[in-house]
Amino acid sequence: MKSYFVYPVIIFTFWSCSNTNKSYESADVTAANLENADTALTMKIIKTADMRFRVRDVQDTKAQLSAAIKAEGGDIAEFTIQSNIQQTDKVKYSADSLLELTAYRTEGAVTAKIPSDKLDEFTNKVAKMAVFVDFQSMKLDDQSLVYLSNKLKNQNRAEAVNQLDKHASKKSNSVGPALGVKDDYVDKKIQNMQIDSRVQYSNITLNFYQDNAVKKMIVANDSLYDYKPDFLRRFVLNVQNGWMIFKEFILILTNLWMLILLLLAGYFTFRYYRKRRAQA
Repeated sequence: MKSYFVYPVIIFTFWSCSNTNKSYESADVTAANLENADTALTMKIIKTADMRFRVRDVQDTKAQLSAAIKAEGGDIAEFTIQSNIQQTDKVKYSADSLLELTAYRTEGAVTAKIPSDKLDEFTNKVAKMAVFVDFQSMKLDDQSLVYLSNKLKNQNRAEAVNQLDKHASKKSNSVGPALGVKDDYVDKKIQNMQIDSRVQYSNITLNFYQDNAVKKMIVANDSLYDYKPDFLRRFVLNVQNGWMIFKEFILILTNLWMLILLLLAGYFTFRYYRKRRAQA
């Protein structure tokens, strides 16, 4: 009877040792893969540039910038042009019109993507378009280590996904972890693609403006006083209006005739008694 219990124990021991050896072998393989992985550091430098400058005409400069960006193989990501009113005034031009004077300042902004190897040449072209340059800057962001880190992590994730796919079964609970690892793999890959894109094409922001300009325009006279009749007509109208007011006043007095009689009677009575007292 004892032999029946000994054989299963021996078989289980051999099976456990076999699985342990396999896990160690898998770990050794992963470590070896990491040692043999391509750890060469590839330079990934992201360039960004900013410029602000004064020009003679904003619209013409915008057209020149568009042509220069296309010539360098770049694209415009965004542009805006706006005019800010500095001062406005209206002076009389004729009886029914005014001369509107508006002082304004026009500004423009362009955001573009330029091939990184042509960025310096492009900024030199832009500087020649300007009357003078207010400021010019360029920033370099080294993403080489981040790129290499993402690359090595993706190699680890690829191996982990392969191991999970081999041992996956319908009854196992490894679907969730496998999905999370795959999502991380995609995120790191997309991040490296973004770095490659930003390394290949540099972002440049251009802000430019022109001197204040004055716009003259004839507009309708919106002063109501200027539309009143002339003096003679207004004088005749006021006389007529005064006569109408006087007649209305007389009509009001006729409505108060009883009160007026009482006031007159009181006044004459007061004078009569005052005169008699003076004589006494």
